[in-house]
Parts: sequence; C-alpha cells; structure tokens
Amino acid sequence: MHRAGGRAQTRFWEFFVSNIRNAHTRRAYGRAIGEFLAWCERQGIASIVDVGPLHVGAYVEALTRSRSAPIAKQRLAAIRMLFDWLVTGQIVPTNPAASVRGPWHVVNVGKTPVLDPQEARLLLDSIDVRTSAGLRDRALIARIGAALAMKVEDVYVQNRRLWVRLHEKGGKRHEMPCHHNLETYLHAYIDGCGLAGDAKGMLFRTIGRGTGQLTETPLPQASAYAMIRRRALAAGIATKIGNHSFRATGITAYLKNGGTLEKAATMANHASTRTTQLYDRRRDEMSLDEVERVAI
Repeated sequence: MHRAGGRAQTRFWEFFVSNIRNAHTRRAYGRAIGEFLAWCERQGIASIVDVGPLHVGAYVEALTRSRSAPIAKQRLAAIRMLFDWLVTGQIVPTNPAASVRGPWHVVNVGKTPVLDPQEARLLLDSIDVRTSAGLRDRALIARIGAALAMKVEDVYVQNRRLWVRLHEKGGKRHEMPCHHNLETYLHAYIDGCGLAGDAKGMLFRTIGRGTGQLTETPLPQASAYAMIRRRALAAGIATKIGNHSFRATGITAYLKNGGTLEKAATMANHASTRTTQLYDRRRDEMSLDEVERVAI
C-alpha cells in the first residue's frame, strides 16, 4: 500500500475509520481486504492502483475453489466497496471489481443453530443466579446480540411495562416491550448487581478476576460467545449454539405458536421478511418427521 503514495494511504485508512461505522463490519472488511492485498503481493502487483478486473476476477475464482460461496461473495463485496471509495477519492479512475461477478449462491434456510423451547428453558434454569455473573448471563442470553451495546438507561418503564432500547447495526435503535421472563431477569440483574444508579454505564460488563463482581468494562462479543458455549456445555446441550441462536429460537417458537412472519420481522427489527425467514426453522422438524417415515 505504501507504494501507492501518501494520498492513497490516507484515503485507504479513511475507508475503515470514516466510512465504516460498525465495529464488526470494520473488522470483517479489514480481514477481507488484508487477505486480498496479501494475494496481490504474492502475484507481484506492486500497488493497489495497478489492480485490474483480471486480478480481482482471478482472486475470486481462486477463493471460490478453496472457500465457500458466501465467503467469496463477502470478500468481493468488501473489495468492491473499497475501490468505490478510492474512485470517489480520485485515487483510481475506475473500480476494477465493478464488472466481476461473484459465485451463484441462494439461501432459503439459515445455518444458525437453534434450540427447542425445552432446551432453551433448560439452559436458562441451569444458570446459578446467586452470583453477579449468573444474573448477568441469564439476562444477556435472553436478549443477546444488540444487547451488548446497551446502557443501563436503555432498560426503562413505559405504560407500566419494562421496555428495552437495542442498538442495532447502522446506528439503528429498536425499542420493544420485554417478555415477562426477560422483565424478571433484567430486574433481578440490575437490582442484584446495584446498577440502577449508573444510568449511563454499560448494562452488560465483564467480571473482575478474583472479585466475582462487575467491572466498568463492557462485555466483548467474543466473551459473550464464549460464555454461551460454556453455559450450554454445563447444561448438557450438545448443539453448537452462538450469539444468534436465541434470535432463531425465539422467532421459530413465536411462529409455531401462531405468530405472523410480518410481526416477527418487526420484533426482530428486520427490514425484510426474507431475513426473518432465514431464522424460521419450523421446516427442520417437518424434515425430521418425514425422515422417520423411512421404516426399514
């Protein structure tokens, strides 16, 4: 990158600092661009301004052979977005990735591992809530993901019900009333850990080593994922669940109980019901029932 000159270097770093606001997207795109530039260096491409459509196409072709189609498409999207930024900054005249087509990939069912309602209840009930960590983890598992960015003041009372204000990708805020179980868990966590007086503090925090008490440090996403896996294994749940598993579990349970896809999309803050359908795993049960019809 240094061979492209100081102006190109500045524009390159501005792409990540000024153009991409979401930390997770910035990390993913940084990894994608870093891998592409490393590949370019191995091919003898001296500068980013020398990259052409042939190079991008060859990279995507090689990536498609060694990695999955979704990864290749995500990498291409990152490269295309970077060069769009360089074009508008007059670093390169055209976007070499604009004409490159990614691999064909259609998704009708998501891959997010889900739990059935009994397993979800088993997991929540298995947590020892006599500790600050237990109170935190139970409240967090009940609404994980965007919850990691919540502050204490994002849990509030409205119309005699507890509401939560979630901070989604792209700076979007999503407000909705709590399920009665979540309301109980949040009250127990906030009151039990003495957070009510710290309205501006982060809601979900790390646990201090040796103290067992909450710190001022917000809980990182990687730590939340590790906590979920640890809690699931302790509860005897073999399914390799992650941060999105509870969203998929909740949407599936809601639809099984007569909810509508449109309402589910609203509660999940999805812009399209097509996204919500990826979390609907009712067909998994149907498939299992049909497989069991094969009586041999």
